[in-house]
Amino acid sequence: MAGHSEELPVVLVTGLAGFTGQHLARALEAAGWRVIGLDRQASATGAVETRACNLLDRNEVIREIGAIAPSAVIHLAGISSVMHENVGEIYETNIMGTRNLLEALAKNNTKIRSIVLASSATIYGNMGGRPIDEMTVPAPANDYAVSKLAMEFLAKTYLDKLPITLIRPFNYTGRGQSEGFVIPKIVKHFKQHAPFIELGNIDVVREFSDVRRVATAYARLLSFSGKGEIYNICSGVGMSLREIISVAEGLTGYHPEIRKNAAFVRNNEVEVLIGSCAKIETALGTLPNYSITETLSWMLEG
Repeated sequence: MAGHSEELPVVLVTGLAGFTGQHLARALEAAGWRVIGLDRQASATGAVETRACNLLDRNEVIREIGAIAPSAVIHLAGISSVMHENVGEIYETNIMGTRNLLEALAKNNTKIRSIVLASSATIYGNMGGRPIDEMTVPAPANDYAVSKLAMEFLAKTYLDKLPITLIRPFNYTGRGQSEGFVIPKIVKHFKQHAPFIELGNIDVVREFSDVRRVATAYARLLSFSGKGEIYNICSGVGMSLREIISVAEGLTGYHPEIRKNAAFVRNNEVEVLIGSCAKIETALGTLPNYSITETLSWMLEG
C-alpha cells in the first residue's frame, strides 16, 4: 500500500484523529483511497498522514488545501457534544470552521469530485416515536443542533461551486469513543465492575448504531458527485438506555446499581430519536448491520 500511495486518489478527512476518523481511515484505505487528515496536531499512523491545521485560521486552511489538492473531502471536524459548555465555540467551530474549509476548497476546486459534510440528526429535535426521514422539517432544540442546521444552510450557498453531500448521523458508538458519551461510560463501569453508575434519564430512546456501519456509509458516499442531497445515517432501530444496561448485564453477569443524577438530565431533552434509513440504503445498497449485543461485546472486549 505504502509503495503505491502517491498513485491513489487523495481523500482529505478533517477531524481524522477523532473517534469516527480512526475507523473511517481503515474503511477508506480498504476502498482504495490515500487518506490525509487535518486535525489540531500533526501525526502519522502507518500510511495515514495527519497535518496540523486550525480550521478557524482562514489563511492556514487555504494553504493546506492548496498543498494537499484532494480529490475528495469528508468533513468530520467540529464540536460534537450537545453538552459542550462554551456555546461560542460551538457556533464558531461548526459554522466558521466549515465556511473556511468550503472557501478554501472553492478556491482550489480543480479536481474535487465529492465532498461529504457531517451534520447531525439532532437538527430534527423531538419528533416522537416515528422514524424520521430526510423530508422532516428541522426543529433544533439546543445550540449544538442549531449550529449544525446553520452549517447546512451555509453549505448550500456553495452548491454552485462544490459537489457537496450532507449527512445527518443518528447516535452511534464503538471502540475508541470518549467516555464522555453515555455508551462508553456504561461499558467502562461494567468492565470495572463499578458498584453503581450515575446516569440521567435512562428511558430516552436513541439509535446506537455501530461506528463500523457509519464508516462504511461515509466511504461509499464518496462515489457520489454531490448536488446538495441530504442522507440520514442510521439503523432505524431505537433502544432506551435501560434496555442497553439490560444487554450489558446479560453479557457480563454483572448488575450495578443505577443512580439518577439530575446534573446529567439535559434541558430540552429529545425523548425519542430514530431515523429512517430507506433513502441511504436505496442509494448505497445494504449497509453492514451490527446488533447492539455485537457492538457492546466488541467494546467490552476492547
